Amino acid sequence: MRVAIIGGGISGLTLAWYLLKKDSSLDVSIYEGMLRPGGKIFTDSVGGYLLESGVNGFLDNRPMTIELARDLGLSPLRSSDSARRRFIYSGGMLRKLPESPISFLKSDLMTIKGKARLAFEYFTPKSIVEDETLSEFATRRLGQEAYEKLIEPMALGIYAGDGQKLSLRSCFPKIYNLETNYGGLIKGMLKMKKSGAGPGGILTSFYSGMQVLVESLTERLNGKINISHNASSIEKNGDIGYTINFENNKSINTDVLVMAAPAHNAAQIFRGFDLNISEELVKIPYPYLVVIATAFHKDNVRHDLNGFGYLIPTKEGRRILGSLWDSSIFPDRSPKDSILIRSMLGGAKTGGDIAQMGDLEIKELVLNELSDIIGLKGEPDLVKIYRHERAMPQYNIGHLVILERLNALVSKYNGLYLHGNAYKGIGVNDCIENSYNLAERILYK
Repeated sequence: MRVAIIGGGISGLTLAWYLLKKDSSLDVSIYEGMLRPGGKIFTDSVGGYLLESGVNGFLDNRPMTIELARDLGLSPLRSSDSARRRFIYSGGMLRKLPESPISFLKSDLMTIKGKARLAFEYFTPKSIVEDETLSEFATRRLGQEAYEKLIEPMALGIYAGDGQKLSLRSCFPKIYNLETNYGGLIKGMLKMKKSGAGPGGILTSFYSGMQVLVESLTERLNGKINISHNASSIEKNGDIGYTINFENNKSINTDVLVMAAPAHNAAQIFRGFDLNISEELVKIPYPYLVVIATAFHKDNVRHDLNGFGYLIPTKEGRRILGSLWDSSIFPDRSPKDSILIRSMLGGAKTGGDIAQMGDLEIKELVLNELSDIIGLKGEPDLVKIYRHERAMPQYNIGHLVILERLNALVSKYNGLYLHGNAYKGIGVNDCIENSYNLAERILYK
């Protein structure tokens, strides 16, 4: 059986890995339009600094990624204990996120009124609405202050998204299920704690960065990956099979076709094949995002950066969405006595404005805001800007309806599958688990 995978990101790579692991006789090929596989996973090495241009790790609370790493002979690297210290920029200063109910009560992050409203969540009735925005859900259950200071920054940090558009059920199904199954967040967490269950999870990467995972998969899939192959269109090839046409005028035939490209690319490829599929795919937006790495000698930073980093609520009026203190999260990310910081700008709310800014303007903006927030003096030792014209997919309200329509449309074609983080789960763990499940479907349907 011939299997062609369009898209060589982590979803396409791990799908090929699992297919061949289950049946080494399969004829599996990956077609990637860029000069390298890996998609948003790319680790850059510059002057002794290890820079993640996009994905910086995964949580270790889901075993499949850890198992994959071990199968590939890789040693996962857990983040430092200091990375448990996370901050919110509120009221013009960094405030530590509470780590326990007692520390929450003592914290000055929220007002007494806001804390009382949050505690009232226990008595808030369940919603009858199936698909609420994150802001509607959080405001209803936790109050406006909790949404603005705690929940909205989380949406910015994970999705670079707009909490007034993101679908709670699509983006955070575990939180949705706490209300659905237990009647509320506090009730659900108490039940889970009593049973010994819990979300948990420690941020994990590899000693040489996330790129190691891509490189190891690429090495194991030697001869299966075709770079610089931009698919332009697909055609049905009789009753069984498909023809893929590429921009370099090449064409290949396959029995099974897996579309693992981003939704906006897939929409273009599907346009001449099935316009209805294409029109559903273009409804999944991808905002513009900039990641800027900056490094300083530790004596030139006033604030203690022994922690994970911080997120900034929209109401604070800053352009930076948040910053990660990479040199504190994992070892050997920067030379001794240096501090490495990665800041994010843009996203669903301001991506259009950031896209119009030049590199020098972005650099000055970030350095000015970092100076206000953590205190800087002197010039940075390093500045590196990574532009993601279309960053991560947004699971906005109506995303579930889009998925239902896509499933109905694609199911009409035998041997055709949609795959990738545009659908169910944007993280590395999600992509790997979805690859395993899809491999099972393809082989044992």
